[in-house]
Amino acid sequence: MLDKLQAVEEHFAEIEARLGDPSVVADVAKFTALTRELATLEPITNKIREYKKILAQIDEDKILLETSTDEDLKLLASEELSELKKSKAALDEELPILLLPKDPDDEKNVVMEIRGGVGGEEAALFAGEMFRMYTRYAERQGWRVDIVDMNATTIGGFKEISFTVDGAGASGKLKYESGTHRVQRVPVTESGGRIHTSAVTVAVMPEAEEVDVVINPNDLRIDTYCASGAGGQYVNRTETAIRITHLPTGIVVQCQDEKSQLKNKEKAMRVLRARVKDLAVREQTDAIAADRKSQVGSGDRSERIRTYNFPQGRVTDHRIGLTLYKLDTILNGELDEIINALITADRAKKLSEQK
Repeated sequence: MLDKLQAVEEHFAEIEARLGDPSVVADVAKFTALTRELATLEPITNKIREYKKILAQIDEDKILLETSTDEDLKLLASEELSELKKSKAALDEELPILLLPKDPDDEKNVVMEIRGGVGGEEAALFAGEMFRMYTRYAERQGWRVDIVDMNATTIGGFKEISFTVDGAGASGKLKYESGTHRVQRVPVTESGGRIHTSAVTVAVMPEAEEVDVVINPNDLRIDTYCASGAGGQYVNRTETAIRITHLPTGIVVQCQDEKSQLKNKEKAMRVLRARVKDLAVREQTDAIAADRKSQVGSGDRSERIRTYNFPQGRVTDHRIGLTLYKLDTILNGELDEIINALITADRAKKLSEQK
């Protein structure tokens, strides 16, 4: 492990030196990327330096205990050595986790899409509840949520809704939500009191910056149209809604949430870049699909990841076998217990693969 720690510290120093290079400073994209990488490495570099100081102090105290004839000094060294060994043991557990390869997308904003699946109107209703759950979770994290497009039903749900979540670390936490979410309850439309099972699919895509995904403007077909929904005459008469078709992939994105055509186009392009990147990543990983499905947070949208059982007030995450009888609080956006457990399980799996 010491070799790995040394390599990280040297890489950190190398980046610091490069950021002082005028040619790097002049290249905005390169400077931004290096600054972001430096910020990612700084916490572990500080821990490495702390660890090295502890190791050096342990060696000094051991030498002092072997060579000193001053009993009081030896007693102090012994007490200090005991505390240093505790600190070293804690870092021995923490550093392997910090050394795990970082997902470069973890600190990014995300584009999320929720779609009602099996269950018709009931699935659409639950899609609405899922959106409120993620909105409240985002508020607790200090993140911002912006709706891009939605297809609402007459009874308060969504056939589908797409939105962005902006905030540090949004992707690193929300990526575990990608998959199929199952709900078991008596629908409001059910007169016989029977429990139905419906499903909602959630897609979580890290936002792709322009430097990550280059989209040729000639590959786009952009249409404008009058927005629909609430908003009165303004909505009905002004062509502010935008529909963008990416011709090479057939991906279609539309946005009508803003009153400004330019803002709708900007939002739609954010979603389009994320979808194009997501498609490219999925194509690259098709060859190892079996491995991806075995991983926590694989993002496989066909995978049933969680069940929300209303009669029992139960939420079960099937990937890690976690069951919590806290349905109401979870739907109110208190997702930390589930997401933290998923992060821990993911780290444990990666650590075991490194051994």
